[in-house]
Amino acid sequence: MSVDVDLQVVAPGNNFPDQEEFSRWVNAAAGDINAEVVVRIVDETESRNLNATYRDKDKSTNVLSFPFEAPVQLQEMNLLGDLVMCAPVIIREAGEQGKDVQAHWAHMAIHGTLHLLGYDHQDDVQAAEMEGREKEIMMSLGFPAPYQNDE
Repeated sequence: MSVDVDLQVVAPGNNFPDQEEFSRWVNAAAGDINAEVVVRIVDETESRNLNATYRDKDKSTNVLSFPFEAPVQLQEMNLLGDLVMCAPVIIREAGEQGKDVQAHWAHMAIHGTLHLLGYDHQDDVQAAEMEGREKEIMMSLGFPAPYQNDE
């Protein structure tokens, strides 16, 4: 079993991770499920519009997760959902945080996938659980721990 990743690149530029990399990261986070995820790489305008529409936040953001809520007649499709990743924000954050850009892309793909699976960080308990899982997955893939206070 695995997650099939459909990569859509609509942001300008071409220095982004490829479908194979996104598949590796999403599958590491998703575990042993059979599903499909769309990863859409966007610019700041699209990210800002989606963030304003669905989260009432008028700014672009690194990753948005949209779990697929299937109507009864479509539940056999195994669509996990969509990840909308904003290339300029991810690249800028990596520089500001002194992180390797590839590692930050991986972290955001893993973070977004965990949201699709129902993880959240609305309170300290949820945040600790989600961050612990992110750290575990990132390190299993050979990346450093994703948070500044981790060693």
